[in-house]
Amino acid sequence: MNIDSAAVEAFAPSGTLRASINLGNPILANRDPQSGEPVGVSVDLARAFAQCLGVPLELVVFDAAGKSVEAVSDARADFGFFAVDPERGETIAFTAPYVLIEGFYLVREASPIRTNAEVDQPHNRVAVGKGSAYDLFLTRELKAASIVRAPTSPTVVQTFLDQELEVAAGVKQQLEADAAKAGGLRLLGERFMVIRQAMGVARGRGELAAGVLREFVEDMKRNGFVAEALERHRIAGASVAPLE
Repeated sequence: MNIDSAAVEAFAPSGTLRASINLGNPILANRDPQSGEPVGVSVDLARAFAQCLGVPLELVVFDAAGKSVEAVSDARADFGFFAVDPERGETIAFTAPYVLIEGFYLVREASPIRTNAEVDQPHNRVAVGKGSAYDLFLTRELKAASIVRAPTSPTVVQTFLDQELEVAAGVKQQLEADAAKAGGLRLLGERFMVIRQAMGVARGRGELAAGVLREFVEDMKRNGFVAEALERHRIAGASVAPLE
């Protein structure tokens, strides 16, 4: 990519590029168990983007998606990694997605709920991570069931268990891992949504910045970087989004 000085200034006016990293989605970012440092697909992309701009990188780390969005919207970070959502789109200019992730429901083995269509009933309470893509989507889509918001996405299943709720919603892989640890739980047989994971910059940074980020994401998909990152971090259940 040929990136001019105006685009670099738009992204990193301080001279350092600040990437908002959400550890609430373990498919894309986590902490290395030995070093404690953030690692993952989004961290790899952040480093690659900083190299393209020719500036040093600072990782601004959060435990929930909502906090990560707010940091970019409030200029406490220069760009970030988010699930595409129309509400977030009011302040964030998204790229096309680089990864697609499935959202599933989890229930107890003894639950009478067998299909997604049975979730949206007045007697059901659904646990979601506060401010997550699932929270935003289900807040719009569920008409009868009530939503209980866990502090972060990784705490959804514990909230579901502690409060004896009827349903938990989240990333398929996270739910599967939590179900294996807790026992007596099962996922419903079909996804309720596909999460389109993208990069994003505050709309206030201008169209030049948004265009550069969009081009970067397409390049990273085209040249195999995203696919290699998913393989390197041994991520199952997520796929590279098609070129746009």
